[in-house]
Amino acid sequence: MQNKSIFLLCCFLIFFCSSVMAGEKQNPGGKLIVGIKETPPFSMKGTDGHWQGISIKLWESIAAELGLSYEYRELPLQGILDGLRDHSLDVGFSALTITAEREKLFDFTHPFYTTGLGIATKKGESEGLFAFVKRFLSLNFLKAVFSLAVLVGAVGLLIWLLEKDKNREHFGGTPAKGLGAAFWWSAVTMTTVGYGDKAPKTPGGRIIATIWMFMAIIVISSFTAAITSSLTISNLQSLVKGPEDLPRVRVGTMASSTSSAYLDQRHISYQTFPNAAAGLQALAAGNIEALVYDAPTLRYLVKNEYDNELMVLKQIFATQQYGIGVPSGSPLREQINRVLLTQLDEQQWHDLLFNYLGQ
Repeated sequence: MQNKSIFLLCCFLIFFCSSVMAGEKQNPGGKLIVGIKETPPFSMKGTDGHWQGISIKLWESIAAELGLSYEYRELPLQGILDGLRDHSLDVGFSALTITAEREKLFDFTHPFYTTGLGIATKKGESEGLFAFVKRFLSLNFLKAVFSLAVLVGAVGLLIWLLEKDKNREHFGGTPAKGLGAAFWWSAVTMTTVGYGDKAPKTPGGRIIATIWMFMAIIVISSFTAAITSSLTISNLQSLVKGPEDLPRVRVGTMASSTSSAYLDQRHISYQTFPNAAAGLQALAAGNIEALVYDAPTLRYLVKNEYDNELMVLKQIFATQQYGIGVPSGSPLREQINRVLLTQLDEQQWHDLLFNYLGQ
C-alpha cells in the first residue's frame, strides 16, 4: 500500500514538473506569447521597435481590460498559423483571416473587421506611348475608320453617278478620275473644309449634297468623340480592371495567404512575396502587373508610398473576416470575446478605423 502511494506521488510530481517546464517554455515569466506579423495598417513596427496599428490597439485594449501580461513574437504568417496549431503561441493576430481550413487547426474569436481582397496595379498613364500607338491598330479603331471610309465612298459614288454626264468639268473624265474627284468632294464636305474646287450642279446632286452636309456634321462629330475617347480616356485606364483580367497578366501575392488560396482555386499562376511592401515594390518596378492581397493593406500602402504610380481598384471581392487566433480549447477565447464585443460597440473603435482607414 505504501509502495503504491509512493508510486502515485512520483507520477504526480513527474506530471506536475512536466507541466511547469512546458509552461515555462511556452510562457516564460507567466506572459502570454502573442504572434504577430507586419501588416499595415493593422500591425506595424515603428522605427523605435514599438508596434502600432489597428489590431495592436485593439489587442492592447483587450489585454488591459483582462489584466493580461504578454510579449510579442514577430513571425511570418505560416509561423503564426503553426504556432497556434501546436500551442507554442497563446494568441495570434494582425490581419488574420478566418477560414474553414484554419478553424480546423485552431480557434478564432468573433471577427473584428470585415473586408475582402483587392487588386493593386499601375496607373493607366504608365502604359506609355507604345500602348497609345497600339490602339491605332486595334480592331475597334480600324472598324470605325473602315465604316467612315465606306460612307464617304458611298456618297462619292452617288454624286459621281448623278454628275458625271452633266458636270464633266468637276466629275467627268475617266471613271477613275471622276470617282476620285467625287470621293475628294465627299471627304472635304464631310470635314466641313469645303474648298469649293468641286461642286454638284444637277438638282439631284445638290439634294444629295445638302443632305450630306447636314448629315456629315453629325457623322464627323460622333466619329471624333469616339476616337478621342478611345485614344485618351482609355489610355488612362489600367490594364487590369477586375479579377476577370488576372489570368492574362503577371500576378503577385503573399504565400500561405487567403489571396494565394483564391488564385490557386482559379488556377491563376502567381509569384509570391514575403509581404505586401515587397509585392508593391515589384509592381512599381514592372516585374508584375497586378498584386492581389487584402484590400485595406494595399490601399494604406499605396496611398502612403506609391500614390503617384499605383492604384488599388475599387472592386473588392472574396469577402474576408479578421479575427484573433487562439489554440484549440483555449479558455482565452471566451474571455477575449466578451471584451471584444464590447470594444467594437464603442466610439473609440470607430475613431480608430477612421484614423487609419478614413472609414
